[in-house]
This record gives sequence, C-alpha cells and structure tokens, in this order.
Amino acid sequence: MAEDAAGIARRMHVAIIMDGNGRWAQSRGRPRLFGHSAGAARVREIVEACPDLGVRYLTIFAFSTENWKRTQPEVAGLMALFRRYIRNEAQRLLKRGVRVRFIGDRNRLDRKLVAMMDGLEELTAGNSTVDLTIALNYGGRDEVARATQRLAREVAAGRLDPEAVSAETLAGFLDTHVLPDPDLVIRTSGEARISNFLLWQSAYAEYDFVDTLWPDFTPELFARCLARFETRERRFGAVAG
Repeated sequence: MAEDAAGIARRMHVAIIMDGNGRWAQSRGRPRLFGHSAGAARVREIVEACPDLGVRYLTIFAFSTENWKRTQPEVAGLMALFRRYIRNEAQRLLKRGVRVRFIGDRNRLDRKLVAMMDGLEELTAGNSTVDLTIALNYGGRDEVARATQRLAREVAAGRLDPEAVSAETLAGFLDTHVLPDPDLVIRTSGEARISNFLLWQSAYAEYDFVDTLWPDFTPELFARCLARFETRERRFGAVAG
C-alpha cells in the first residue's frame, strides 16, 4: 500500500463510536439536541481530514438499535437532524469525493429518511476519495441475525450448501460485505465499551478509548489516535516477529 509522510497506510479503515453529545450540551446548560447538532458539525471536519491522515474508510455510529429507548422528543429530533444532514451535506460530500453508504436495519426508519439515504448513496456512488459508512438503526447482534436469516434462505432454496458455510460465507451477508474490516475503533467520551458496534468486523481491530466528548474531538485529536495506532504491533494471533 502507498503510504503518506506519517507512514499511515492510505487504505486504512477507522470506525468511530461518537459518544458524548448529550453530556457536552448539558455541561453547557443546553438541551441534548444542541449537542447532537454540534456533533454533526464535527463529523464534517473529521471526514474532510481523512485524506490527509491516510484514512480511506470511515465508519461512524450515528444511531443504534438501542437508541429507540431514548425519549420521543430526542429520537424525533435525531431523525430530523439526519434528514437535515443529508440535505445540507449532499453536494459538499459529492464535491469532496466522499462515497456514502448506510448500514443498519432500515425497516423501522421513516420512509422519507430512507428515500434520502438511498438518494445520497446513489449521488455519491462514483466517488472514491473517502468511503463514509453511516451506521443508522444499527446493532452488531441485529446485523449478524439478519445476515444469518439471509444465509438460511439461500440454504433453504438450495443455492448454498450448508457444509460449505464458513466465516467468510457469513461475512458476505453482512451489511459491510463490500468493506474491509476496521483497523482501528475509536470511542469518545471516556466510556470503555463497544456498545454492540461492528461486533463481527472488529474481531482484530485495535481500540482507542478517549476521554474527549465527541463535539470536542478535533482533527488534531484524530491524528493523535492514528499516531498511537501506528505504535501498536498487530499479530492477528501469531507470535511477534
């Protein structure tokens, strides 16, 4: 792989659990949705920093299958924010060479939002500078369950031999089947858990849990995470050396 001046592989895949928007807003005496809006603005900066930092693939956790448990006003506000993000950022993403994909179960989402998601994917399908994947109504266990259902249907239809099913076979039915597995998973806000995010894909990813709340996570802090990643030895179960 080609490398930049910092020695970071240009096809690196980074996944981010963007945590801390609500706490960031509340610490300023503002409603939680104010923090989510600030977090959406931060997404733009991080996406635009990716090419110079050697990151080709960026996957962000926007809304989990568990986030429906939040209050109805907050959920409604988040859905409005997603629609606004797509509407406001579509042309900028197109011009920046960003290809957008969405992963997660779309069945529970508003039809208008789903249509906008489909439209953004189609609009940016020819881009290749950064692959941005947005996990929306996504859960790792839910994804594996849905993939298993699709695989089972193929077996039942006689198109797939059950004896031939392997880990690679199942991976081909995941939402992320067109993407490489993440090299690095970052979680902001000081929480040290993975919250049902990319469970299958992150089996050998490195993790970086940072204290900074997501709206304060600057491109400079992003670069520091990548620099720390470069110091780690990834053995994938083998012996060093």
